[in-house]
Amino acid sequence: MLIGEYRHKLDEKRRIALPAKFRRSLGTTIIITRGLDTCLFLFSFDQWQRIVEKLGSLSMGAADARAFGRYLFAGAAEVEIDQLGRVLVPSELAQYAHLEEKTALIGVNDRVEMWREDVWDTYRTKVEHSADDVAEKLSEIGVL
Repeated sequence: MLIGEYRHKLDEKRRIALPAKFRRSLGTTIIITRGLDTCLFLFSFDQWQRIVEKLGSLSMGAADARAFGRYLFAGAAEVEIDQLGRVLVPSELAQYAHLEEKTALIGVNDRVEMWREDVWDTYRTKVEHSADDVAEKLSEIGVL
């Protein structure tokens, strides 16, 4: 399980060091792709295979399934974690997430999310203010 929040810097070559706890769960080859809310998703190769299977089971006749598959797969890149625990973020993905030097890495159960630090701080503050309302809605459907 991937959990926690870490602040790291993206260097001038678009490399970022992943926390050791994340590296242990992710392995040596990971998939980086466009995420939601203008962040990037980082998946272990095994978790990515599970997503591929799930999306592959959806009907190609469903427009939403086609659109999301295109969105996720077209933006995906397979990258290696180097000896120093760094990954190279492809330029198109760094541009998509508006990544600059300061970055937040967030463990979200089955994936790591990579955010531009100020965008993450704004998003987190917004969610913190609505957490009670969200919890109420989740309790209505039996999640909490």
